[in-house]
Amino acid sequence: MNRFRLPYHLVVEEGIFNDIPECMKDVFPELKKSKTILVTEENLKGIFQGILDEIQKDFPKSELYLIQKVDYDSAVQLAKYITMKDIKLVIGFGGGTVLDLAKFAAFVSKTTLISLPTTLSNDSLASPVAVLGTEGKARKSFRCTIPDAIIVDTGVVKSAPRRQLLAGIGDTISKYTALYDWKLAGKKTGEAVDDFARMMSHMALDSILHCDGEELDSFDFIRRLTDALVMGGLAMEIAGCSRPSSGSEHLFCHAMEENHSEEVTVPHGIATAMGTFPACIFQERDTSKIEKVVKHFNIPIKPSANGVTEEIFVRSWQEAAATRSDRYTILNETDLSDARLKEIYARMEEIF
Repeated sequence: MNRFRLPYHLVVEEGIFNDIPECMKDVFPELKKSKTILVTEENLKGIFQGILDEIQKDFPKSELYLIQKVDYDSAVQLAKYITMKDIKLVIGFGGGTVLDLAKFAAFVSKTTLISLPTTLSNDSLASPVAVLGTEGKARKSFRCTIPDAIIVDTGVVKSAPRRQLLAGIGDTISKYTALYDWKLAGKKTGEAVDDFARMMSHMALDSILHCDGEELDSFDFIRRLTDALVMGGLAMEIAGCSRPSSGSEHLFCHAMEENHSEEVTVPHGIATAMGTFPACIFQERDTSKIEKVVKHFNIPIKPSANGVTEEIFVRSWQEAAATRSDRYTILNETDLSDARLKEIYARMEEIF
């Protein structure tokens, strides 16, 4: 049986970044006295200088650490720095890449971790997985810790580019096909399917599939999306793997990231949503629910609008299964011929 842990705090409020020690004092009463490292990147320092200054005032023993690269070596280097400096608290401030590096470094150094997302673009704010660069353009998923606290300032995430919020929705709706693939693997290979983790992931998915009429930048929707992404991350923690949130649609995304990064760059959540529509077709399921959400929020999954040509689309699907060869999905048993994939590409160009 998989052993798992949950965050002590999940707080979603306007302006909460100005009051972190207070909202966590029930569990960590001496938090502000801890030797702290605040991990972010240079461009975010320029955008959120005032907020970062206020956070450092709340943590007098803090230092700012600006990451240069988000790869395995950089994460290990940060973990070594944390250990050598006897730092007790890591605060990750940024998007998915910053949070992934902070998570892995905190995991290696066995340090308390607070996640402060500046965007809601994917479930990395709560997941037990860090995606880090390895050799060349290759990236690999590493098991790590989940945060001790996840604190979302709605004012900060609402100020992020709209495309990043759309990516968060896209990452959530991709569970529609990921959960099917997980269940399929259970039937075909005997892979264990954790019912509770599956339920959590379904709850995250349903909360976005059934949010008719809500505006993207409303407080209620920001909270809903935060909850969905956190539930997706916790489902992975409970399952002990990324299966509750990652299926054939993610393999398509990995193929584009690993094999075609010089030709095209698509945000992770947008790419997984782009992969969800074809995956529905491969699974012989109704695509109307996905179409409805994509059109309601105007998620840009039209391939050509993201620079994804017919050739890249076809090759990425045909390369997808090889990116995670140990993962059984619908790709192991469906038709991935050029003709069929070109037909799906044309259909997406027409619909979206």
